[in-house]
Amino acid sequence: MITFTTVFVILFFIFVLQGIWLFISDLAGKDLDAFTILKFLSFYAPTIVPLVLPLSVLLAAIMTFGSFSENYEFAAMKSSGISLNRAMRYLSLAILGLSIITFIFANNVIPNAQYNFLNLRKDIMQQKPAMAIAEGQFNSIGAINIKVDKKSGENGELLEGVIMHVKNEDYGFGANTVIKAKNGVLGGDNESNLLQLVLLDGNYYENIQPNDFNERNKKPFAKSSFKKYIINIDLSKVYQVQNIEDFTSEKMLNISELNYTLDSLQKNYDNEIISFSDNVVMRTDAVFNTKRVQDVNNENEEIKDILAIMTTEESQKIVELAKNNITSTEFNISNAKTDLEYKKKNINSHWIVIHEKFVMGFSCLLMFFLGAPLGAIIRKGGLGLPMVFAIVIFIVFHFLNLFGRKIAEQDAIPVFLGVWLSTIVLLPFAILLTYRATNDIGIMISFDWITDPFKKLASKINKQNN
Repeated sequence: MITFTTVFVILFFIFVLQGIWLFISDLAGKDLDAFTILKFLSFYAPTIVPLVLPLSVLLAAIMTFGSFSENYEFAAMKSSGISLNRAMRYLSLAILGLSIITFIFANNVIPNAQYNFLNLRKDIMQQKPAMAIAEGQFNSIGAINIKVDKKSGENGELLEGVIMHVKNEDYGFGANTVIKAKNGVLGGDNESNLLQLVLLDGNYYENIQPNDFNERNKKPFAKSSFKKYIINIDLSKVYQVQNIEDFTSEKMLNISELNYTLDSLQKNYDNEIISFSDNVVMRTDAVFNTKRVQDVNNENEEIKDILAIMTTEESQKIVELAKNNITSTEFNISNAKTDLEYKKKNINSHWIVIHEKFVMGFSCLLMFFLGAPLGAIIRKGGLGLPMVFAIVIFIVFHFLNLFGRKIAEQDAIPVFLGVWLSTIVLLPFAILLTYRATNDIGIMISFDWITDPFKKLASKINKQNN
């Protein structure tokens, strides 16, 4: 217990320091009081538990059982009739209890912590809107890059030497609009997610993209001056840029809330598919019914070539109508596909969060049954070799978690398989190590059953050649 607590506290503070480094731009030079900084870190701290807890269980198990084996305490226990299986029994029950507590923590504490964390950042930015913009460097906010030479005022809301680069995604690359102003004022509204930037005494430069490709080589642009120019900046875009990926809306929900949200999202997704299919069918029927062709000679006679009975002008209109319909249908299909892919990804993200809550609890059991028998086999305690094994195993576990989650989110594999990929891969090793440790079998695995047939075959060939 002491080893686990020590390892957990050390790793926890290491990851907290890494979090401070991650959000240093939010904390440094913002004139925040100590209580606000403490709240900031306390709301962030629970989100790192899914990383710290499994690694702590793994490392503590390897160190403890490795020390027992190294000091021949297991040999003494076995001579007294206490097997390794019996020694692990009560610890297994304790780890099972820890897994249940971890699941409850993941389902209740972490969502609330993430919700409070983002609300705190929002409150700080609304009270001190200049936090969104650091002095003397370009700050990326959505499609805007902004740089100020100097900030002043009680909350840094007065700006001097403002340069803004605004990218138009339709043009594909480069800064398409440049705004320069001598002064600016930042203001926030407590009732909204908007930051208002008022620019004073400046110029506005905008690239122009002519339809004629030859004219584009001349790189034309428009220039205008202004005395006052107002820009509204969405705070949600600030969060998307400055925040890490782990802070998403679905991770602020518990399982019951996720199930309720998923029900709505799935119904909306199914209705979208049906609606789009019906629209395509209706559009197709409408096009075919726009021009009724009658056979003047025989109404029952099948017309093999509709265009043959029409004038050239009518034929061109029909062909043009068909081409436009095909282009329009392709465009609608492309847009609908993108929209459905986004909605499916959102549904998968919610399912991933549900499964991750169970994976977080089960990972404690998995790490224990990897670490405990491994420590008993390698017979090394302390922070040397156990640390190496723990880091390697945890890297594999964490990489498989990230990889599985990403491809499951893209709907490349089922969500269950993606989220539980690390468990599926490592569980057989945990079972194998536990079996070999409880039966006093070394870590080396014999592959003679594979190589022996080849050795016998080679021996027969040699005898025949001789």
